[in-house]
Amino acid sequence: MASGSSGIHIAGYVFAPRLLPTAAYLLLLMLLLSLGHWQLDRADQKRAMLAERAAATRAPVVDLNEVTATLATHEYRRVTANGTFDEAHQFLLDNRIQDGQVGYRVLTPLRLDGLDRAVLVDRGFVPIVGDRQTPPALPPVDPQGPVTGRVSRGPSVGLRLGDPSDQPMQWPRRIQYMDFDYMQSTLDYPLGDYLLVEGALTNEAVAQRTGRDAWRFGPERHDGYAVQWFSLAGALTLIWLIVNTRREQRGGTT
Repeated sequence: MASGSSGIHIAGYVFAPRLLPTAAYLLLLMLLLSLGHWQLDRADQKRAMLAERAAATRAPVVDLNEVTATLATHEYRRVTANGTFDEAHQFLLDNRIQDGQVGYRVLTPLRLDGLDRAVLVDRGFVPIVGDRQTPPALPPVDPQGPVTGRVSRGPSVGLRLGDPSDQPMQWPRRIQYMDFDYMQSTLDYPLGDYLLVEGALTNEAVAQRTGRDAWRFGPERHDGYAVQWFSLAGALTLIWLIVNTRREQRGGTT
């Protein structure tokens, strides 16, 4: 192997990268490696979130009549609550889809027994039938027994365009996105900063499934994307080496 002004000579070949193509190669290489590491970070974040949800599901059930829960401290926890549903002040979360039907999630405040506070309960899905301006028939409340479920932040919010509700004077009130501050302002009692999703979670397998439902895909897909980005970085490096390497001609010229 020898080197000189004309490049690096190795076993009858000369490697002589040019400045501009090499600069472009290095920029693309850094971009591809950054994307690969970003996907690995996303995979680690999702694994940690799934583990957190599984641990919360295995934890003891929280009695909301005895413990003041918050989203920050009790997200994903199984909970139980005794109280009275405020049927006069229900919210309809718009633009929900279930089994191919468009409709609402019915969100009803549950006023906790013996306490001056309430939690918002997701009582399920109702489809839009007929005129969109006509409120749907809401599912009846069950006056017997406690409400059980898990603590959730509720459906994710994308762009918040306009006010949360286009029916500010009507009940049940249609809302376009989750806004606990807005819902609190419409009620005359304190409301928790989380959603109680009915239906108890009982084991880790269900917790894992529920965690995956929060995303379109799990950490394995991110690992696969990382491999793709790193493979592209390797292919780019191979191409850069090949296009900058030529067979050395007799007499030492290329």
